[in-house]
Amino acid sequence: MKRRVGILGGTFDPIHQGHLDLAQAAERTLALTEMLVLPSNIPPHRAQPVASSCHRFAMVALAIVGRRGWRVSDLELASAEGPSFTSATLDRLARAGYAATELFFLTGADAFAEIESWRDFPAILDRAHFVVVSRPGAPVSALAGRLPALAVRMRRVDTGGAAEPAESGQTSIFLIDAETADVSATAIRQAAASGRPISGLVPELVERYLEQHQLYAALAHAPTAAGRLHGQN
Repeated sequence: MKRRVGILGGTFDPIHQGHLDLAQAAERTLALTEMLVLPSNIPPHRAQPVASSCHRFAMVALAIVGRRGWRVSDLELASAEGPSFTSATLDRLARAGYAATELFFLTGADAFAEIESWRDFPAILDRAHFVVVSRPGAPVSALAGRLPALAVRMRRVDTGGAAEPAESGQTSIFLIDAETADVSATAIRQAAASGRPISGLVPELVERYLEQHQLYAALAHAPTAAGRLHGQN
C-alpha cells in the first residue's frame, strides 16, 4: 500500500472532538495509512497557548490512545523557538524523506479560507496535498467562490468511500463535506475554568487530565493573565 500520511497540526489547547472528527473524516475518505498529530510551538496567527507545550503534548497523546496508525509528534515543539509555520514543517518532513504526494495536510474550511495569508503561499500548496474539511458555519462548498484562483486545484470527495489522488504527481486540494463537532478550544477553556461540564467535548482521558492538573482553573481568577500560564510545569 502506498504511504499516505495525514498531518494534523494545531495548538491543541486542548485537543477536542472537532479536531478528531476532522481527522477521522480525512482518514476514512482518503484511506490514510498514518496520522501525525503535531502540537504547535507558537501559532503564527493567534495568541500564545494557555497550557504549556508539555501539557498539550500529553493531552494529544491521551486523545489518540488506541487509534491505529496515529502518533503524536514533537516536530514543531522541538524544532524552533518561534512561530510554527506550516511551510517550515512541510520542509522538514521533505528533508526526512517524505514526498509531497505522500503528505496530506489537514485543515478546517474556516482556516483554509485564509490560505492566501499563510507564509510561502502559493508555493506551500506544492509541498503536500491539502485536505479541507467543513466546519460549523464554514462549508467547503464556499471555498471555490472565496478562492477562485485555486478552484482548478480543488477536488470534492465523498466520505462514502476512499478517494484516489490523481496520478499526475501533482498535489491537490481535497474538499470533504463532513459533520464535525461544533466546539472550540476557547469554549472548553472557559467551561473548565468555571466548573461547567466538558464531557463529550474532549476525549474522556483528556477530560480526566484537565481535572487532575486544573490547567485552566486560573482563568476563572485572572482571565487577562492567561498568557502567564504558558510556562506552567
